[in-house]
Amino acid sequence: MLTMRIDSGRTGLVALAIVVSLSVACEKPAPVAAPPTEVYVIDVVQKDVPVYLELVGQTQGFQDVDIRARVEGFLDTVSFREGTIVRKGDLLYEIDRKPLEALLAASKAELATSQAKLEKANNDVARYTPLVAKQAVSKQELDNAKAERDAETAQVEAGKASVEKATLDLSYTRITAPIDGLAGLTRVKPGNLVGRGESTLLTTISQINPMLFRVAATEADYLRYSRRRGPGTSTASPRADGIQLTLADGSTYAETGRVNLVDRAVDPTTGTLGIQLEYPNPGLLLRPGQYGRARLLLDTRAGALLVPQRAVQELQNLTSVAVVDASNKVAFRTVKTGQRVGSLWVIEEGLKPGEKVVTEGLQRIQDGMTVVAKPAPTEAASAEAAASPAAGGVK
Repeated sequence: MLTMRIDSGRTGLVALAIVVSLSVACEKPAPVAAPPTEVYVIDVVQKDVPVYLELVGQTQGFQDVDIRARVEGFLDTVSFREGTIVRKGDLLYEIDRKPLEALLAASKAELATSQAKLEKANNDVARYTPLVAKQAVSKQELDNAKAERDAETAQVEAGKASVEKATLDLSYTRITAPIDGLAGLTRVKPGNLVGRGESTLLTTISQINPMLFRVAATEADYLRYSRRRGPGTSTASPRADGIQLTLADGSTYAETGRVNLVDRAVDPTTGTLGIQLEYPNPGLLLRPGQYGRARLLLDTRAGALLVPQRAVQELQNLTSVAVVDASNKVAFRTVKTGQRVGSLWVIEEGLKPGEKVVTEGLQRIQDGMTVVAKPAPTEAASAEAAASPAAGGVK
């Protein structure tokens, strides 16, 4: 009986040991906490920002003069090289002179005939006047002589006008440059008949230094431009030599321009107002018909807040940034953006100076998450902070 009790006790101890071992084996190790997410942040930049108005336009010559044939005739010579600079008075074309020389000679002959008749009429009046007093001739004959004299006087004047016109037409056979400028392609070649029924266009000369740049501004843009010196604008403005011009290849034209004139009225069909800008063109880089973008300074916004464009998220018409506070907690904040300045956004509402915004790692964070905030890489941070306002555009 004693032996059986001892065996039963040992069996229970063994079973208990087995149960404890299985329980320990089934327990899972405690999970290890994940390290906080690392993000890169940058301070909100505060600086004065210029506000620009960008307008697309096209160049045109300061003067564009159409050269036309003013008399009819066959073209003899073309005396200039197309696409080159010509000077005022340079010979461009010559038209066959012989028909007009003959017309001038005929006009001179008719004038001489009229002058001879006028001389005879004057002699008749001088001879009849004393004879009428002696009643040697009738007063009717004297009156007829005076009428003849007046008619011949008119014929002489008409002859002189005819000679003058023929002389002027003959001078039109030599066509010279009326201004200094760039000559275009010739529309006619030697041997062509020009001037029949209309003043044939021969070529066009453009004065291209200075050069004009014409833009069309909306009524709203014009009002903004007109008020840039008015009440409410900042007196501080960035240093600028004038209105910059961006060419078709994206380069900035070396010379700056100024407003030459503003059109009298708004075009009712387009709702725009023409503005003409003037640019020096000493190197003759600009040619008529080129497209570009002119940028006019409207105002300077003092103390604007700026953040990198990559720190701004847009979703369903809402714009937000991730702000990291002093305890490294993330808060997504809705903001209102303004114009772009280089690679920065102007923030109208939603941020304060000195706050830090996330520039990299936005996809890995959530609102209220604690993160490890690191300054953005030196190269990127300096590039964002040093973005020049002068390189900015208008949103």
